[in-house]
Amino acid sequence: MTSLKDHKIGTREEWLAARLELLKAEKELTRRSDELAQWRQRLPWVRIDKEYRFETDEGMASLADLFRGRSQLLIYHFMFGPEYTGGCPACSAIADGFNGFAVHLENHDVAMIAVSRAPIAALQAYKRRLGWTFTWASSLNSDFNYDFNISFTEEQQRSGSIDYNYNTVGTTLDSEASSKGRQDRIRASLDPGEFAAMTGTDVPTYTREAPGMSSFALSDGIIYHTYSTYARGLDLLWGMYQWLDRAPNGRNETGLWLRRHDEYVS
Repeated sequence: MTSLKDHKIGTREEWLAARLELLKAEKELTRRSDELAQWRQRLPWVRIDKEYRFETDEGMASLADLFRGRSQLLIYHFMFGPEYTGGCPACSAIADGFNGFAVHLENHDVAMIAVSRAPIAALQAYKRRLGWTFTWASSLNSDFNYDFNISFTEEQQRSGSIDYNYNTVGTTLDSEASSKGRQDRIRASLDPGEFAAMTGTDVPTYTREAPGMSSFALSDGIIYHTYSTYARGLDLLWGMYQWLDRAPNGRNETGLWLRRHDEYVS
């Protein structure tokens, strides 16, 4: 933890001068973020002709059915494999925000759901446990997760490398992050066995799933894939981190600290 002796103490005038300098950079970042959003929307769309089947609370559904009468669909690829006894804790922390904003998206012509390979009964039980109401579909027995590079076979894992986040990476968790930024290295240094244990699995089983999100458009009965992001591309969708980045100590991550929201000790 950062203590007073570790941090500069200043006057209100010094704080305001430093804050105004930071404000310039924040405004530049905001403008750049707006530009990137427009860039995402200009990406070419890729037609999807493959038939995918999902199991939902209402029964079997096609990808088109998941739009639920809307023209846009956002899917969060939630790490919850068939062998898991519970969802990934990190994905669970992200999903804690879904209930609140899904209704707003749905009233703006956007359907938002989570998709996992776990059986629908396991997803339903986990939703009840955590008090979630957002739509969650099972892609078990479908190629959907594999086609979007967020699930991997044992054979792929044994090969030593997989395609994830638009790159070929090693199947050890530190392979991609070793040459990247501090936050990547912090996450890579976490013991994957802790996360695996929290999902009732071993490390190889746990890491055959990966997080991500994808967006789709439905126009004249044709479905198009418009965007996907993975790994730290999900940070901006994780409301908790946006708050932590504005806290005095920031993310302050030195190990695995987060839990499912019903597992914290008061």
